[in-house]
This record gives sequence, C-alpha cells and structure tokens, in this order.
Amino acid sequence: MTEQLQERPAVERHDFEYALIRAVPRVERGECVNVGVLLHCRWRGELLVRTLLPEAKLLALDPRVDLVGVGRALHGIEAVCAGGAAAGPAAGDSPGQRFRWLTAPRSAVVQPGPVHTGLTEDPQAELERLFAQLVA
Repeated sequence: MTEQLQERPAVERHDFEYALIRAVPRVERGECVNVGVLLHCRWRGELLVRTLLPEAKLLALDPRVDLVGVGRALHGIEAVCAGGAAAGPAAGDSPGQRFRWLTAPRSAVVQPGPVHTGLTEDPQAELERLFAQLVA
C-alpha cells in the first residue's frame, strides 16, 4: 500500500513572550491568584493584555484585600499596554520597552510572573488560549 504524503502549506510562526499577572494580597505569604496575561510579539510590534478580577478568590486569600486597588492596578497595566497618552510616562516607549517595564520584578500586590516564550501564527489567539488555560 502506497501512502502519499500531502504537502502542507508552510505556516509562518513567530516568537512571542508572555508573563502572567498575579495578585498577591498578602505579599509576605506569597499566595497568589493569576489575574491576567501580558503578551509581546516583536514581529508585529504588539503588546497585548487580558485581565480578570476574581474577587471571590482574592477575598479567600485575604478578606481585607483592597479590590479597588487591585482593579486600578490592572487598569494601569491595560493603559500601558495600549500605549498613547493613557500610558503616562511610558507613552513614548516601544511595545518591547513597555513589556520589559511591566514584567520587571516587584514586591507589590499586583506583580508579574516570570517571562516565557513561544511560537505563534496569531498573537491574539495565543493570548486568548493562555488566558483560558492559565487565568479563567
């Protein structure tokens, strides 16, 4: 029996970097909840973000967590990702520079996780996949 191999069209995949955004209601305890994903795709010059404020999970870790403050921090991250005037001092920075700034280690209630890499055909679809798998 002869099997014919069908040639698949070449799919162009490009590198991307991503990091989880974590809420750590009590930094001294180190317990965290994933609240978002940042994704930087250099070849498209894109910095994407998707966030979620899981109030019940955060309150389970610390009944006194400042939910309004966490929400404001997430909105700030979204503004920096969007660029423009809403990004404040980072407005003139490239998407890569803004990604590096957002993923710099910090001891705060909202902080980035480690940066990971991958290959993708579609950065937006990759963001949605990561968000569904790691946050939602």
